[in-house]
Amino acid sequence: VAADEGILHASGSGVPPVTKDYCIIYNSNWMSLPKSLDNATFRTLENLTSTILCDSSEVPAGLMNDKAVVVLRGNCTFLEKARIAQSLGAKMLLIASKTRLSAISGNKTDFEDVTLPVALIRYSDIVDMQLVLGNEINVTMYSPPLPEFDCSMVVIFLIAVFTVALGGYWSGVAELENLKAIASPGERETRRKKEENVTFTPVTVILFVVICCVMLVLLYFFYKWLVYVIISVFCLASAMSLYNCLAALIGEIPFCQCRITCCNKNIEVRLIFLAAFCIAAAVVWAVFRNEDRWAWILQDILGIAFCLNFIKTLKMPNFKSCVILLGLLLLYDVFFVFITPFITKNGASIMVEVAAGPFGNSEKLPVVIRVPRLEYSASTLCDLPFSLLGFGDIIVPGLLVAYCRRFDVQTRSSSVYYISCTIAYAVGMVLTFIVLALMKMGQPALLYLVPCTLITSSLVAWKRKQMKKFWNGSSYQV
Repeated sequence: VAADEGILHASGSGVPPVTKDYCIIYNSNWMSLPKSLDNATFRTLENLTSTILCDSSEVPAGLMNDKAVVVLRGNCTFLEKARIAQSLGAKMLLIASKTRLSAISGNKTDFEDVTLPVALIRYSDIVDMQLVLGNEINVTMYSPPLPEFDCSMVVIFLIAVFTVALGGYWSGVAELENLKAIASPGERETRRKKEENVTFTPVTVILFVVICCVMLVLLYFFYKWLVYVIISVFCLASAMSLYNCLAALIGEIPFCQCRITCCNKNIEVRLIFLAAFCIAAAVVWAVFRNEDRWAWILQDILGIAFCLNFIKTLKMPNFKSCVILLGLLLLYDVFFVFITPFITKNGASIMVEVAAGPFGNSEKLPVVIRVPRLEYSASTLCDLPFSLLGFGDIIVPGLLVAYCRRFDVQTRSSSVYYISCTIAYAVGMVLTFIVLALMKMGQPALLYLVPCTLITSSLVAWKRKQMKKFWNGSSYQV
């Protein structure tokens, strides 16, 4: 069985004609489709979705002659439908499915006497076709080759490296302020108590990974309900993160520092407006999150703020905790991408299914950076119109980069750990994209990011003869 993605190009009868493309699934073992529109033949579409075409008597004689016919998916096989349509003179058969599009299966030898192209299409697309193009529609099918590389990957790369580098730098700035603030014993104890609330220990690292595994499995089985919980949490967390990021910038501006007194507290007026802006941004995204034309921009902005705040706030106490966290999450990533296809009924990766929305669910998880694919292909219609990078592929290595930056500050290492780890992260991202282009399937990015960042950090510490201190953390953090 070989299922392929193609494009149904539909044209209306207006002047100039309105055109629109739709996703189709066909089997390349039975037939081959043209690679471009230049070699494709147009046929008049006859909408017979009121019948399932399991019997030739369902259709009046001559109605299908030299036409492209669309019928409803029913109890009989694709082969039976194709033979009936061909005997009645049809030149193209589309089978409309009200459920998720799946592979058209069957033995190649059974279809040796079938010459007309057969493809599966969404029923909702047939309805949309009539609404957009009218009743007189000409259609053709073609299957352009997949692009070797999509330029949206460059945008993803820049966003990821920028976020990791900025988050690590921000964490170093906060660490420098902490070191300056511990002059007196009272302030030192206050800082220690505050650090305990945001520091990962090896035990909490293991607990965190277990929670990730349980949550991913629950999302796979109960996606339609839990997705709204994740959306709600994302709105709240991203609004707070955006506020923290912008408040840090506004705090450096020495203007408009008017204050008002409320509940015995002095509050800057500009921070009140900032909070309202951040809440409004999250609410606007929540309302228009399925608007593919521009909502992805707002989601990416909120996502970048979320990752920055997470990297800056959550601190790894030492390199040992970083190794445990990154190592366990690497195994988690590989298992749910590469191993779970052998376990699931449909042979799909749990990680990829959840990221894309399992079972054709229209609601998508907002825990990814999304950039529209810039190279047009059938994949943009059928599969994912966006290139995706999970927040975890930014945050997890970002925590190591942040630790390297704080270690630089504590040991006055001239940013050598921070710069080396950031460059290693960028190299890991490039490796991820190269393998993605070669294998043409979703990749666990941590499989390449974790070795690059951990090995580079270890080599720098070993070369500088600081491995013991780097492994155990500074006396200040302990």
